[in-house]
Amino acid sequence: MKKYFVLFLISASFLYALKNQTGFEARMKQMGLVNIQNLSQSILVDLKYSSEDNFMKKDVYGDLNSCFLQKEAADMLLNAEKNLKKQNKNYLFLVYDCARPRSVQEIMWEIVKDTPEKIYVANPKSGSIHNYGSAVDLTVVDEKGVPLDMGTPYDFFGDLAQPKYENKFLKEGKLTQKQIENRKILRKSMENAGFKNISNEWWHFDAFPRAITKKRFKIIE
Repeated sequence: MKKYFVLFLISASFLYALKNQTGFEARMKQMGLVNIQNLSQSILVDLKYSSEDNFMKKDVYGDLNSCFLQKEAADMLLNAEKNLKKQNKNYLFLVYDCARPRSVQEIMWEIVKDTPEKIYVANPKSGSIHNYGSAVDLTVVDEKGVPLDMGTPYDFFGDLAQPKYENKFLKEGKLTQKQIENRKILRKSMENAGFKNISNEWWHFDAFPRAITKKRFKIIE
C-alpha cells in the first residue's frame, strides 16, 4: 500500500510541475537572472532535467533549456571559464544544471526522500541553492566536446561521486589518478573564481553559502 501511495505522490507532484513548467525562462528573467550563454557563447549547456537523460527519466523543465543564474553567480562563472583556459586553452565548460524551480525540486524530493539517495537532493521546504539561481552543475569537455573522465557520470548516486572519498578510492583502484586530476581541473577553475564544491557531488558548485543566498535572493517557484 505504501508503495502505491508514494507513486501517487510522485505522480501528483509531476502533474503539478507540468502545469507550471511553461514560462520558467520568462519568470527567471523577471527575477533578474541572466542567461549565461548571452554572456559567453563558449560555455556549453545541456540541461539534463530538460530531457529524459536524468535519474527521473522525465523532462521536468519544459520550456527551460538555458542556464540562468543570478548576475553575480554568472560573473563568477565567467571568471571560472578564464581560469579553465589558463589550465588548457582547448577546454570548455559543459553545464548540466543551473537555476531550478522549487516545483521541480519537489518532484525530485518525492522520489528520493525515503531512500539513501536523499543526501543528494535538498528538501524543497528549505530549498536547494539551485532554487535561488546560485548553484551550477557542470563538467569539462575537450576541444571535440567530449567530457573529461571524472570517474562517474553526472547525477551518479553513490560514494564514487563524492570528492571526500577520492583518496580512499584511489588507493582501492576504483578511481584513477587521471580521473582525480580531471576533477581537480574543474575544482581549481571554479574555486579560484569563488565557488565552493560540495562534498558529495564532484559536479556541484555553490556561488554563495546557504545563509547568504537565502538572505540576498528570492526562491524561484
